[in-house]
Order: sequence, then structure tokens, then C-alpha cells
Amino acid sequence: MIDIQVFRENPDLIKKSHKKRGIPTKEIDEVIRLDKEWREQQYEVQKLQSKRNKISSEIAELKKSGKDVKSKIKEMQKISDDIKSQEENVKSLLDERDKIRMIVPNILDDSVPAGKDDSENVEISTWGKKPTYNFELKGHEEIAINLGMLDMENAAKISGARFFYLKGDLVLLDMAIQRFAIDHMISRGFTPILPPFMMRKEPYEGATPMADFGEVLYKIEGEDLYLIATSEHPMIARLMNETVSEKDLPICCAGVSPCFRKEAGSHGKDTKGIFRTHQFNKVEQIVFCKPEDSEDWFNKIHENTELIVQKLGLHYRIVKICTGDIGTFASKKHDLEVWMPVQDRYRELGSCSNIKDYQANRLNIKFADKDGKKKAVHTLNNTVLPTGRTIVAILENFQQKDGSVKIPEALWPYMNGIKVLKHVAKK
Repeated sequence: MIDIQVFRENPDLIKKSHKKRGIPTKEIDEVIRLDKEWREQQYEVQKLQSKRNKISSEIAELKKSGKDVKSKIKEMQKISDDIKSQEENVKSLLDERDKIRMIVPNILDDSVPAGKDDSENVEISTWGKKPTYNFELKGHEEIAINLGMLDMENAAKISGARFFYLKGDLVLLDMAIQRFAIDHMISRGFTPILPPFMMRKEPYEGATPMADFGEVLYKIEGEDLYLIATSEHPMIARLMNETVSEKDLPICCAGVSPCFRKEAGSHGKDTKGIFRTHQFNKVEQIVFCKPEDSEDWFNKIHENTELIVQKLGLHYRIVKICTGDIGTFASKKHDLEVWMPVQDRYRELGSCSNIKDYQANRLNIKFADKDGKKKAVHTLNNTVLPTGRTIVAILENFQQKDGSVKIPEALWPYMNGIKVLKHVAKK
């Protein structure tokens, strides 16, 4: 949510961002109108309160003099009734103003390129080289099933499409990726956190736009709870309605959790295998920092993920996300896309976002500076590694002619001495 002071003092900045997105600006004018009316009505309430206080003093003086106070009491009662009515109107105006503020997208960073959709995202760098092979490649699903380590058929029987059983050494690989990612983040000064896997609606609405993300979430029937789609959401909401000390910033955390997504709107996309599923594990990095430090932290968390993917030996590229693909929350976003040789294209492994004060304003997360002045923190997030998509990349990139798969050396310490995935006959 954009700071109300920006609407009051620099509405053209918001309108410029809207125009860059190619969306109407009428909601901005509506926020400004409601805010003006709210302030005017609030001033009227303050005048009535002042008048009531004055009459209250007059009543006290009249009582001291033994004079009749009935007319003054009646007058004060009338003012009190007017105050109550006005306060209800003031609250209604504030609620309406902030309801619209909640759906106004974040102000885009100047670096965000214009574009209609993900096809117009802009490549800014690459690392490594595309691998070459002297044999016919197999897709990750076929490889894993042939190894005896993936069961899609029985998962569909009990849970439906986009669910899976991992088996044997592929389970160890999933856990190895998590532990490798966590250890990497600890070495970078981040605190690992295992968050709740469910959240109430109020904090969820603060952490992400329910209008955009709501259809992806699994709702717990009969409960005010949703399964989390990413650990970013409970990690950010952890400090809801809190004010931290400036000396405690930055706060850097690495969340590890399962993620649950309906994948609504993705029908027909990646229906085979484990690239796009309803349940997967992921390690995510979260930063709360001072406004002047957020651009520096964007670069740092970007580097954190690049380094870990480089250690895995996976060829990738970084793309700037354009206006038509960025969504409503991020001020700027870069995706890391790993090369998938069987698909013959780059696929998203994770996203790095600078959300600035947009989330913090929604969740009321502030910091107190050395003078005691309270300001909204800036929040940032970036995927470290999602295990499912990382497994897909490893299976496709490091497959061998005999059907085995070499495990990246960086993961060997977490694999109980296993360096190659080989076929197992066990059911």
C-alpha cells in the first residue's frame, strides 16, 4: 500500500507509474478525494470535541455557583450525539479510502521495462554455457520414473493431478537441496526460520494481494486459515503491527517450508512431471531494512541466489520483469531462469523483488530512528532454491547416456555418499 503522504504530496508520481503499467488513474483521484473529505470531517469532529470540552468546563463552573445546568447538559448531550455520528462517518470515509489504497499497485522503479507480458522481459546477464550431449535426451519425468524414484500415477490416484511421490535417493536430493540452501544462507548472515504453514486472512491480505493471489491459495474449510503459498508470506507478516529499533535493521531471514498452490489459471501448462505442482518445498530469503538501504539489499539477495545456482553448475540467465508481468506488489523484480535442455528454453527458478514500503504499509511494520521518529521499513524477498524445479534442472542437465544422473558436487556432503542417481528396482 502506497503511503498516504505520496497521494497528498506527489500524486503525479503514482499516476506516472499507472500510465507506465497502462492502467487507468481514476482510483488515485478517488483516494485523494476521500482523503480530503476524511480530513475535513475529522477537523469538524475535533471542533465539536473542543466545543464539548468548553461546555463541560462551563457546567463545572455553573455547578460551583449553584446555578441551573440543565440547558448546558442538554446542549452537551446534543454535541456528544453529533460527535458520535460524525465519528462513524469519519471511520466510514477512512475505511473506504484505505480499501481503494489497498488495490492501488506499487510505484514502479524507473528501471522496470515496458512490456505486455513475460515475452517482453529483458535479459540482462547470463552465467555458464548451455551443455551439449551426444545422445538423445529424456525429460525429467521419464528419467525419474526410470530410476524408480518418482511415482505420479499413485499420487494422482489418491490426491489428483499435480501431486507426486518422491522415492529413495530423490527424497535425499530434495532434502540435500534444502540443507545446502539453508547452510548457504547462514554463511551469508541470514537466520533460518521454520514458519507456520497456515495464515489467517488479515495478515495474508497484508503480505500479498488476495485479489491476485487468492485463487492460488488453499482455504481451510470452516477456519480463518489458508495454507501458505510461500514462506515469504508468514515471514513478512511475522512483524505485523510492530515497530523495531533502527539498530536492529537489517533483519535477514531464510524461511524453509512446504508451499501449497492450486496453480489456478495454469491449466494446460507443465501438466507433466514436477515442474509445476500443488505442493513443493522451498527456501526463501527475506530482508527488512531502512529505505536508503533497500537497493543495496536487492543486489545482495540477488547475488545470494546467483552464487548458489553457480555452485550447482547450472547455466542460467537474469531477466528484468516488465510492466505486464510484474504484478501489483513489487517495485522492481528480476527473475533467475535456469536452462532446461529438454525443453530447449530457460525456465523460472526464482524471483527477486524489492517491494520497498508497500508491504510494510499494509502490515504496519515500522522502525524508530535515533530521534524516535517512526518510518515504514522496506521489505525484499528472493527465492534461494525451490526443490522441485531444482530437481528438474539437475535431472535434465546432468543426465547420462545410461539413464543415471550425476549429482552436483556441492550436494555430495548432504547425500550420504551418493554421487550418482542410479536405477533401483524397489516398488
